[in-house]
Amino acid sequence: MKNRGRTLLTLLGISVGVAAVIITMSISNLGKQALGEEIDSLGMGGIAVSLNDNDAPLTVSELNEIEEISSVKSAMPLVFETSTVYFHNQSLPVCLFGIDRNAESAISLKLLYGRFFNMGDIASYARVCMVDSKFAETNYGTQNIIGKTITINNGGNTDKYEIIGILKTGSGLIQNIMGSVIPDFVYIPYSTMQKNMSSNNFTQIVIKTGNDESYEALSEEVVQKIERSNNYKNAYNINNLAKQRDSLDGIIDIFSLVLSAIGAVSLVVAGMNIMNVMLVSVKERTREIGIKKAIGAKSSMIATEFLAESAVISLCGGLVGIITGNAVMYIGGAILGLTIVPQLDIIFVMLIFSAAIGAVFGIYPALKAAKLKPVDALRYY
Repeated sequence: MKNRGRTLLTLLGISVGVAAVIITMSISNLGKQALGEEIDSLGMGGIAVSLNDNDAPLTVSELNEIEEISSVKSAMPLVFETSTVYFHNQSLPVCLFGIDRNAESAISLKLLYGRFFNMGDIASYARVCMVDSKFAETNYGTQNIIGKTITINNGGNTDKYEIIGILKTGSGLIQNIMGSVIPDFVYIPYSTMQKNMSSNNFTQIVIKTGNDESYEALSEEVVQKIERSNNYKNAYNINNLAKQRDSLDGIIDIFSLVLSAIGAVSLVVAGMNIMNVMLVSVKERTREIGIKKAIGAKSSMIATEFLAESAVISLCGGLVGIITGNAVMYIGGAILGLTIVPQLDIIFVMLIFSAAIGAVFGIYPALKAAKLKPVDALRYY
């Protein structure tokens, strides 16, 4: 309290470093959560069966075989083609997906307006479609365009399709970031798409299971069952989409670790500042140390006093940094409409780390103070 300005600046150095680490880690966790939701919405929460051998079948028969497996939560046929959509006398490249009526659960599509495909649409090869909200808003100026028609080129056939549903594909994160690279998504019944392409095969069968740990075993079981049923060997390829999601999470963790390390460096610099401040304090209080030693204070007591002061200054800075970092995250979350959950483990680690920084960088000044001889200290003034 005798040197408020100096103490305040020292606290500020620690608090900035702690706040930077907390904000970095919180943003990383939010990024992983948003990316996980986005990837799940694209069907990357399970496994996907595709063909290695184009002569092998991947049809309704194989789909039924897969659905009979007890650990399969849902299985959906998927037919894919890059296509062109025509409307308002203009054309637009799109990703055209042929999907089933249970796509809502298989690839987590969220309906904003209209309806999903039903059994009648699949059985009658209906020329109906669903589009994502980005397509509707960009090209029509509004999300609700139920009842409008667009022309789709599929398998060389150009036909008019009625829009019956507007979808929100995940959080839109990937499309918002890479909007100029990733085209819009349009969905039609898979049966209609197969008819236009004159093929009974699916591009993929997307499988979801309730237990992440069973993906490896399920992959082997799926391949063995469908190969036994049609007498094909090594004809099918299994993509573990959940593992790909884990890999992306790992990349985010690496970036988070690098940014946190930068924040940690600022903490080390702040620790060096504490050491410098404590050395100045030892010099200013030399006579005080001499008096204490003259009336019986041991060297260990003097060292403990300086260490405690250093650790308390650092810990107070850490508390200020934790409060500041979480406040910034809550304000940012309120502005962006995100739910912020305090990371208690990070808060605990930063409290311990900030106190440790003060203790470690306070050792040298404390030892220097403890080694002063009473006669020399009292002679200082």
